[in-house]
Amino acid sequence: MKKTLKKQIEEWVWAFIVVFFIIRPFFLQAYRIPSGSMEDTLLPGDFLFVFKPVYGFEIPYTQIKFFQFIEPKRGDIVVFRYPVDPSKDFVKRVIGLPGDTIMIRDKRVYVNGKLLIEEYAIHKDERVIPSSYNFENKKLLEFFQKQWEERAFLNDISIRDNFGPVVVPENSYFVMGDNRDYSSDSRFWGPVPKKFLKGIPFFIYFSWNGSVPFYNLLKAIRWNRLFQFPFVWRKKYEMQNLPR
Repeated sequence: MKKTLKKQIEEWVWAFIVVFFIIRPFFLQAYRIPSGSMEDTLLPGDFLFVFKPVYGFEIPYTQIKFFQFIEPKRGDIVVFRYPVDPSKDFVKRVIGLPGDTIMIRDKRVYVNGKLLIEEYAIHKDERVIPSSYNFENKKLLEFFQKQWEERAFLNDISIRDNFGPVVVPENSYFVMGDNRDYSSDSRFWGPVPKKFLKGIPFFIYFSWNGSVPFYNLLKAIRWNRLFQFPFVWRKKYEMQNLPR
């Protein structure tokens, strides 16, 4: 028996309500990787579904959350509101948890005094940029911490390869892109507040190589990346006690 037009319209309306007012705000969000800051883990043109409830259900347009199920761990990839402009979403890797001491010396990252062994991190710039700060001066370190928390190093390239130490504030996280030399991250714009976390990448549903001409459709699609799940991005994360 054929459905009446009224019945079909009702089904479309309910489908629209479920998708845009239940699934999208509370469960899944589509996200496109716009830049190379997470190479080679995530590539420009990767299209992800972000699973949102893992860091709590958020009342839309309020940043009020409830029922947070888990806390981010070091090494997790997270999607969050960009602290400088919360209307934008960023994706990076969690390096430091609340209370952790983060320091970078000649591109090497130390967490709580231990060298971080990172299989996922890449460096595309052979230069090591020296810092203009005297990190041996205690008073200057206190000033550096304050300036960092106030996001004063947004355009200061001198802290890219030599940074800190800083202590990650309470209810905040230190995040970095895997493409270390070409990533705008917590080194420059400070910690990510816990309330800004939106979710974790669920899987790649599509991937497009923008450098391939559009007419060569079959080659432009990165077929080997389709339907990858987050566990394939959880690479070895460990710390070692090594001389600095």
